[in-house]
Amino acid sequence: MTMTMPIADARTICVAALYHFAPLTQCEQLSKPLKQLCDAQGIKGTLLLAGEGINGTIAGSSTGIDRVLDHIRSWPGCADLEVKFSSAGAMPFHRMKVRIKQEIVTMGQPGIDPAANAGTYVDPQDWNALIDDPDTIVIDTRNDYEVSIGSFAGSINPMTGTFRDFPEWFARERERLLGSGNPPRVAMFCTGGIRCEKASAFLKKEGLDDVFHLKGGILAYLEQMPEEESRWQGECFVFDQRVAVGHALSAGTHDLCFACRRPVSPSDKQSAFYEAGVSCAACHDERDDAQRASYRERHKQEMLAAQQGRTHVGAVFAPSGDDDGD
Repeated sequence: MTMTMPIADARTICVAALYHFAPLTQCEQLSKPLKQLCDAQGIKGTLLLAGEGINGTIAGSSTGIDRVLDHIRSWPGCADLEVKFSSAGAMPFHRMKVRIKQEIVTMGQPGIDPAANAGTYVDPQDWNALIDDPDTIVIDTRNDYEVSIGSFAGSINPMTGTFRDFPEWFARERERLLGSGNPPRVAMFCTGGIRCEKASAFLKKEGLDDVFHLKGGILAYLEQMPEEESRWQGECFVFDQRVAVGHALSAGTHDLCFACRRPVSPSDKQSAFYEAGVSCAACHDERDDAQRASYRERHKQEMLAAQQGRTHVGAVFAPSGDDDGD
């Protein structure tokens, strides 16, 4: 379901997170007019183009966002582009980038075509029945640090560091997961839908037919499913200034470690290794003293900028809402 653009006054920035799998055969020719339109409308953010589709997050006026989305929907195969809208009190990005990539979400596997061969979409309202079925294997396709703060009850955590690790994990665990008889039903999910959709195409290429993925991802489920009926446990990590959200997309309790971009819970902050803007228990041993000194200075400048009502460049979050940093 496409979310409705929020009503905004002149002081509110409209933020649009989007992705769509479609065969874009002329990315070079598409990128320049798209960048020119975004610049003309005062739109900022990042859009990734690849032969498999488009992915990214942009921000600006509601009118400007509308014009950019209409332009993208005019491309072959993109008429059904769906968008998740939110709002911000200030522009969250410093410039507009349109980049051409090999993949819009990096898996590193040749021959995957989500536009033509993805699994079956499952609406949030139908998700509970699917994952409650004991014959369904439910797989979380997100990174381990995302899963650590929340997931669907009973789902499998592949413990992957990035989405690129998913194919190797599946190859290693395939026999244990699927057994030697008829392949079971597999249901997958991720934050906003892009990773589980591509993972579903990967599993179909691997010979599985009964493959499903959550339409709109966890965010659509948390927004649409009443909490008393929900199978979700914990919070959902998001790649923006909210850090984590709960049911009805309410504000979560986690902050972000700006050194490693992992979520930090209130209890994590009690660790001797936690220093705001510098380190957390998860990354302290991954950095040296020189790096922490650099982070400390950056954090100092960010705090100074905040006191002066400015946004420091180091405070900008990842542009895409369902990403590995891909």
